[in-house]
Amino acid sequence: MAEGGSHCTNDAAVDYYGKNIATCSSDGTIQVRSIDNPSDPGVILTGHQLPVWQVAWAHPRFGSILASCSFDRRVIVWKDSGRNGQWSQIQVFEEHQGSVNSIDWAPHELGLILACGSSDSSISIFTAKQGNASAAWDKTKIGSAHEGGVTAVSWAPALAPGALVSSQPASHNTYVFKLVSCGCDNTVKVWRFSDGSWKMDCFPPLSKHSDWVRDVAWAPNIGLPRTTMASASQDGTVIIWTQDHSEAGSDQWQGRLLNDFKVPVWRVRWSSAGNVLAVTDGSNAVSLWKEVVDGKWSQVTAL
Repeated sequence: MAEGGSHCTNDAAVDYYGKNIATCSSDGTIQVRSIDNPSDPGVILTGHQLPVWQVAWAHPRFGSILASCSFDRRVIVWKDSGRNGQWSQIQVFEEHQGSVNSIDWAPHELGLILACGSSDSSISIFTAKQGNASAAWDKTKIGSAHEGGVTAVSWAPALAPGALVSSQPASHNTYVFKLVSCGCDNTVKVWRFSDGSWKMDCFPPLSKHSDWVRDVAWAPNIGLPRTTMASASQDGTVIIWTQDHSEAGSDQWQGRLLNDFKVPVWRVRWSSAGNVLAVTDGSNAVSLWKEVVDGKWSQVTAL
């Protein structure tokens, strides 16, 4: 382990139980610390050679597993051995020819699957066989996903919109294998896995931004017959995308402006209940937004 650097922190992620937080830095390191014990310095993970852009925790059913992506074109999967904070690299993926800008774990119902978006314009999907992170992984790729580069990826919920929670376990065949991506071509694209390959699931691409789309986030499924996503752009706007499944022929994506922040917007993140959206913009402000009526959104607070 190395000493923690003083460089810019690029991302932070809290684990499933809210016990630990991982941060990544432009000095190529990752720090994992206890939230319950803030005086504990935690551990520093070293393995990337250049800035680390993002970190993501896998669901705990697969163990204490963390993924990271970097400007060094690599994705590393780390595992905590459970012995005095000893972490190890259990997988290093070097499938990309450019910076890997975004990573996101699939819903745990689908298995241990990691999607990665890169500046080489492609999206890679890594799937651990039998959910064993230390075993072999299958690798697939969506080539030429976004001209100029992929900036963010986000998985759809595993259950289809409007699906009711049942006392019986859902069949694997009823789960939805979808993800959304955005990029330097100013568009948002939805992808669906079917018949052994990934295919675009929105025609044409979703295009309401006039500059790079910096981030995209798929909202959790709250039981309504509607799908919701949010996208954030260099043009200063956030768009709320909805797909209504309640009426025949109304399943086209509709985009509505949430707000024009007048500065680039870097991140959008949904609450676990899917009813509050957090927006981080270029003025270092974080604002919270909630849908009020007729698809309109209101700012709840600013941090």
